[in-house]
Amino acid sequence: MSLYIHIPFCRTKCPYCDFNTYQGIESLTSTFLDALTTELRLWGRVLDHPRVNTIFLGGGTPSYLPAGSIKRILDAVQSSFQLEADAEVTAEANPDDLDQETCGSLLEQGVNRLSIGVQSLDNGLLSMLGRRHDARQAIDAFARAQRAGFSNINLDLMYGLPQQTLAQWRDTVVQLLSLNPAHISLYCLGLEEGTPLHKWVEQGKLPQPDVDLAADMYHLAEELLEEPGEDHPGYAQAGYQHYEISNWSRPGLSCRHNLSYWENRPYLGVGPGAHSCLSRHRFWDTSSPRLYISQVEAWESTEPQPITSLDQQALGDICPVGGYEYIDPDLAAAETMFLGLRLLDGMDLAQASSQAGTDLGERYRAEIDECQELGLLEWSGPRLRLTKPTYLIANQVFTRFLG
Repeated sequence: MSLYIHIPFCRTKCPYCDFNTYQGIESLTSTFLDALTTELRLWGRVLDHPRVNTIFLGGGTPSYLPAGSIKRILDAVQSSFQLEADAEVTAEANPDDLDQETCGSLLEQGVNRLSIGVQSLDNGLLSMLGRRHDARQAIDAFARAQRAGFSNINLDLMYGLPQQTLAQWRDTVVQLLSLNPAHISLYCLGLEEGTPLHKWVEQGKLPQPDVDLAADMYHLAEELLEEPGEDHPGYAQAGYQHYEISNWSRPGLSCRHNLSYWENRPYLGVGPGAHSCLSRHRFWDTSSPRLYISQVEAWESTEPQPITSLDQQALGDICPVGGYEYIDPDLAAAETMFLGLRLLDGMDLAQASSQAGTDLGERYRAEIDECQELGLLEWSGPRLRLTKPTYLIANQVFTRFLG
């Protein structure tokens, strides 16, 4: 299975972010690390030390933790689970945290993949997004990570921002391609209710993002990534593969952790608000870091033992679990379809049917036929996949399977 570890700390919280992250709670760091490593140890015991092949330290800002913290976390994983020798271990990082010493330390502590939140290489847009770094710092951070020995680095960018122009976007993508990273993720801004950025747009302090312009930005990025040109010759050597709606990678360097989500495989989440999907149940830890710490302590006091079945009764006895839902066969089938179709190579329907325990082609014959007639889906050998014009409107496909 895969393991997600949530780190809720941020030096500052960006105005567009609605993740379960907090600034100004550094006083909790020590007790949080105690609770997190305890939760890992207890889950390892309860699940009888299962095999783990990917780890993702997200947040929040894992790179903001004190020196040695990530090694402590990964040591807890190593002692509580069967960690595969070639496991992918990703840590999210902000450019301004990545000095040369930190880059080297992350590698030494066991991280072998970095995901750096660049977001933009336009300083005006970075300021509007509340980012603490500028374009030069982002580029320098990437270079430092490479010098430290990281060869598998993802760079995140955002598009569809208020005030962002197509020319700004093109310049950012071209600059990014000149760095030739192993992996690139491009995310369209979502204005999440309750965030400062959403409020600023509602108040007219910033313009409403233009969805048509955002679509143009996506298509421009596709062209730049897929068609080598003189303005980014490095791409010709990198050979990026557009393997998921929002993700491109060099061959063999797609994100194995995220692939486990899209292939609807089991994963465990630890830390405040982290979500899990195991044994036909989806469940999540309580969101408040303070409450999370006390609940892990309470769980430890019960001296939990290995369980034979992770059912609702068992989940009810696990103190940090704040809620859960049963994934019935209908929902499991629907999720297998719309998660698998995010992968641009599509899904082998026979293989996916075996995993889901039902004939998906027969179950969704009408929906698949309709999507084919509308030009939304197509067959490529045994694989069902989105047509290229559908990438930006994929939800028109996905919602059909939830009906």
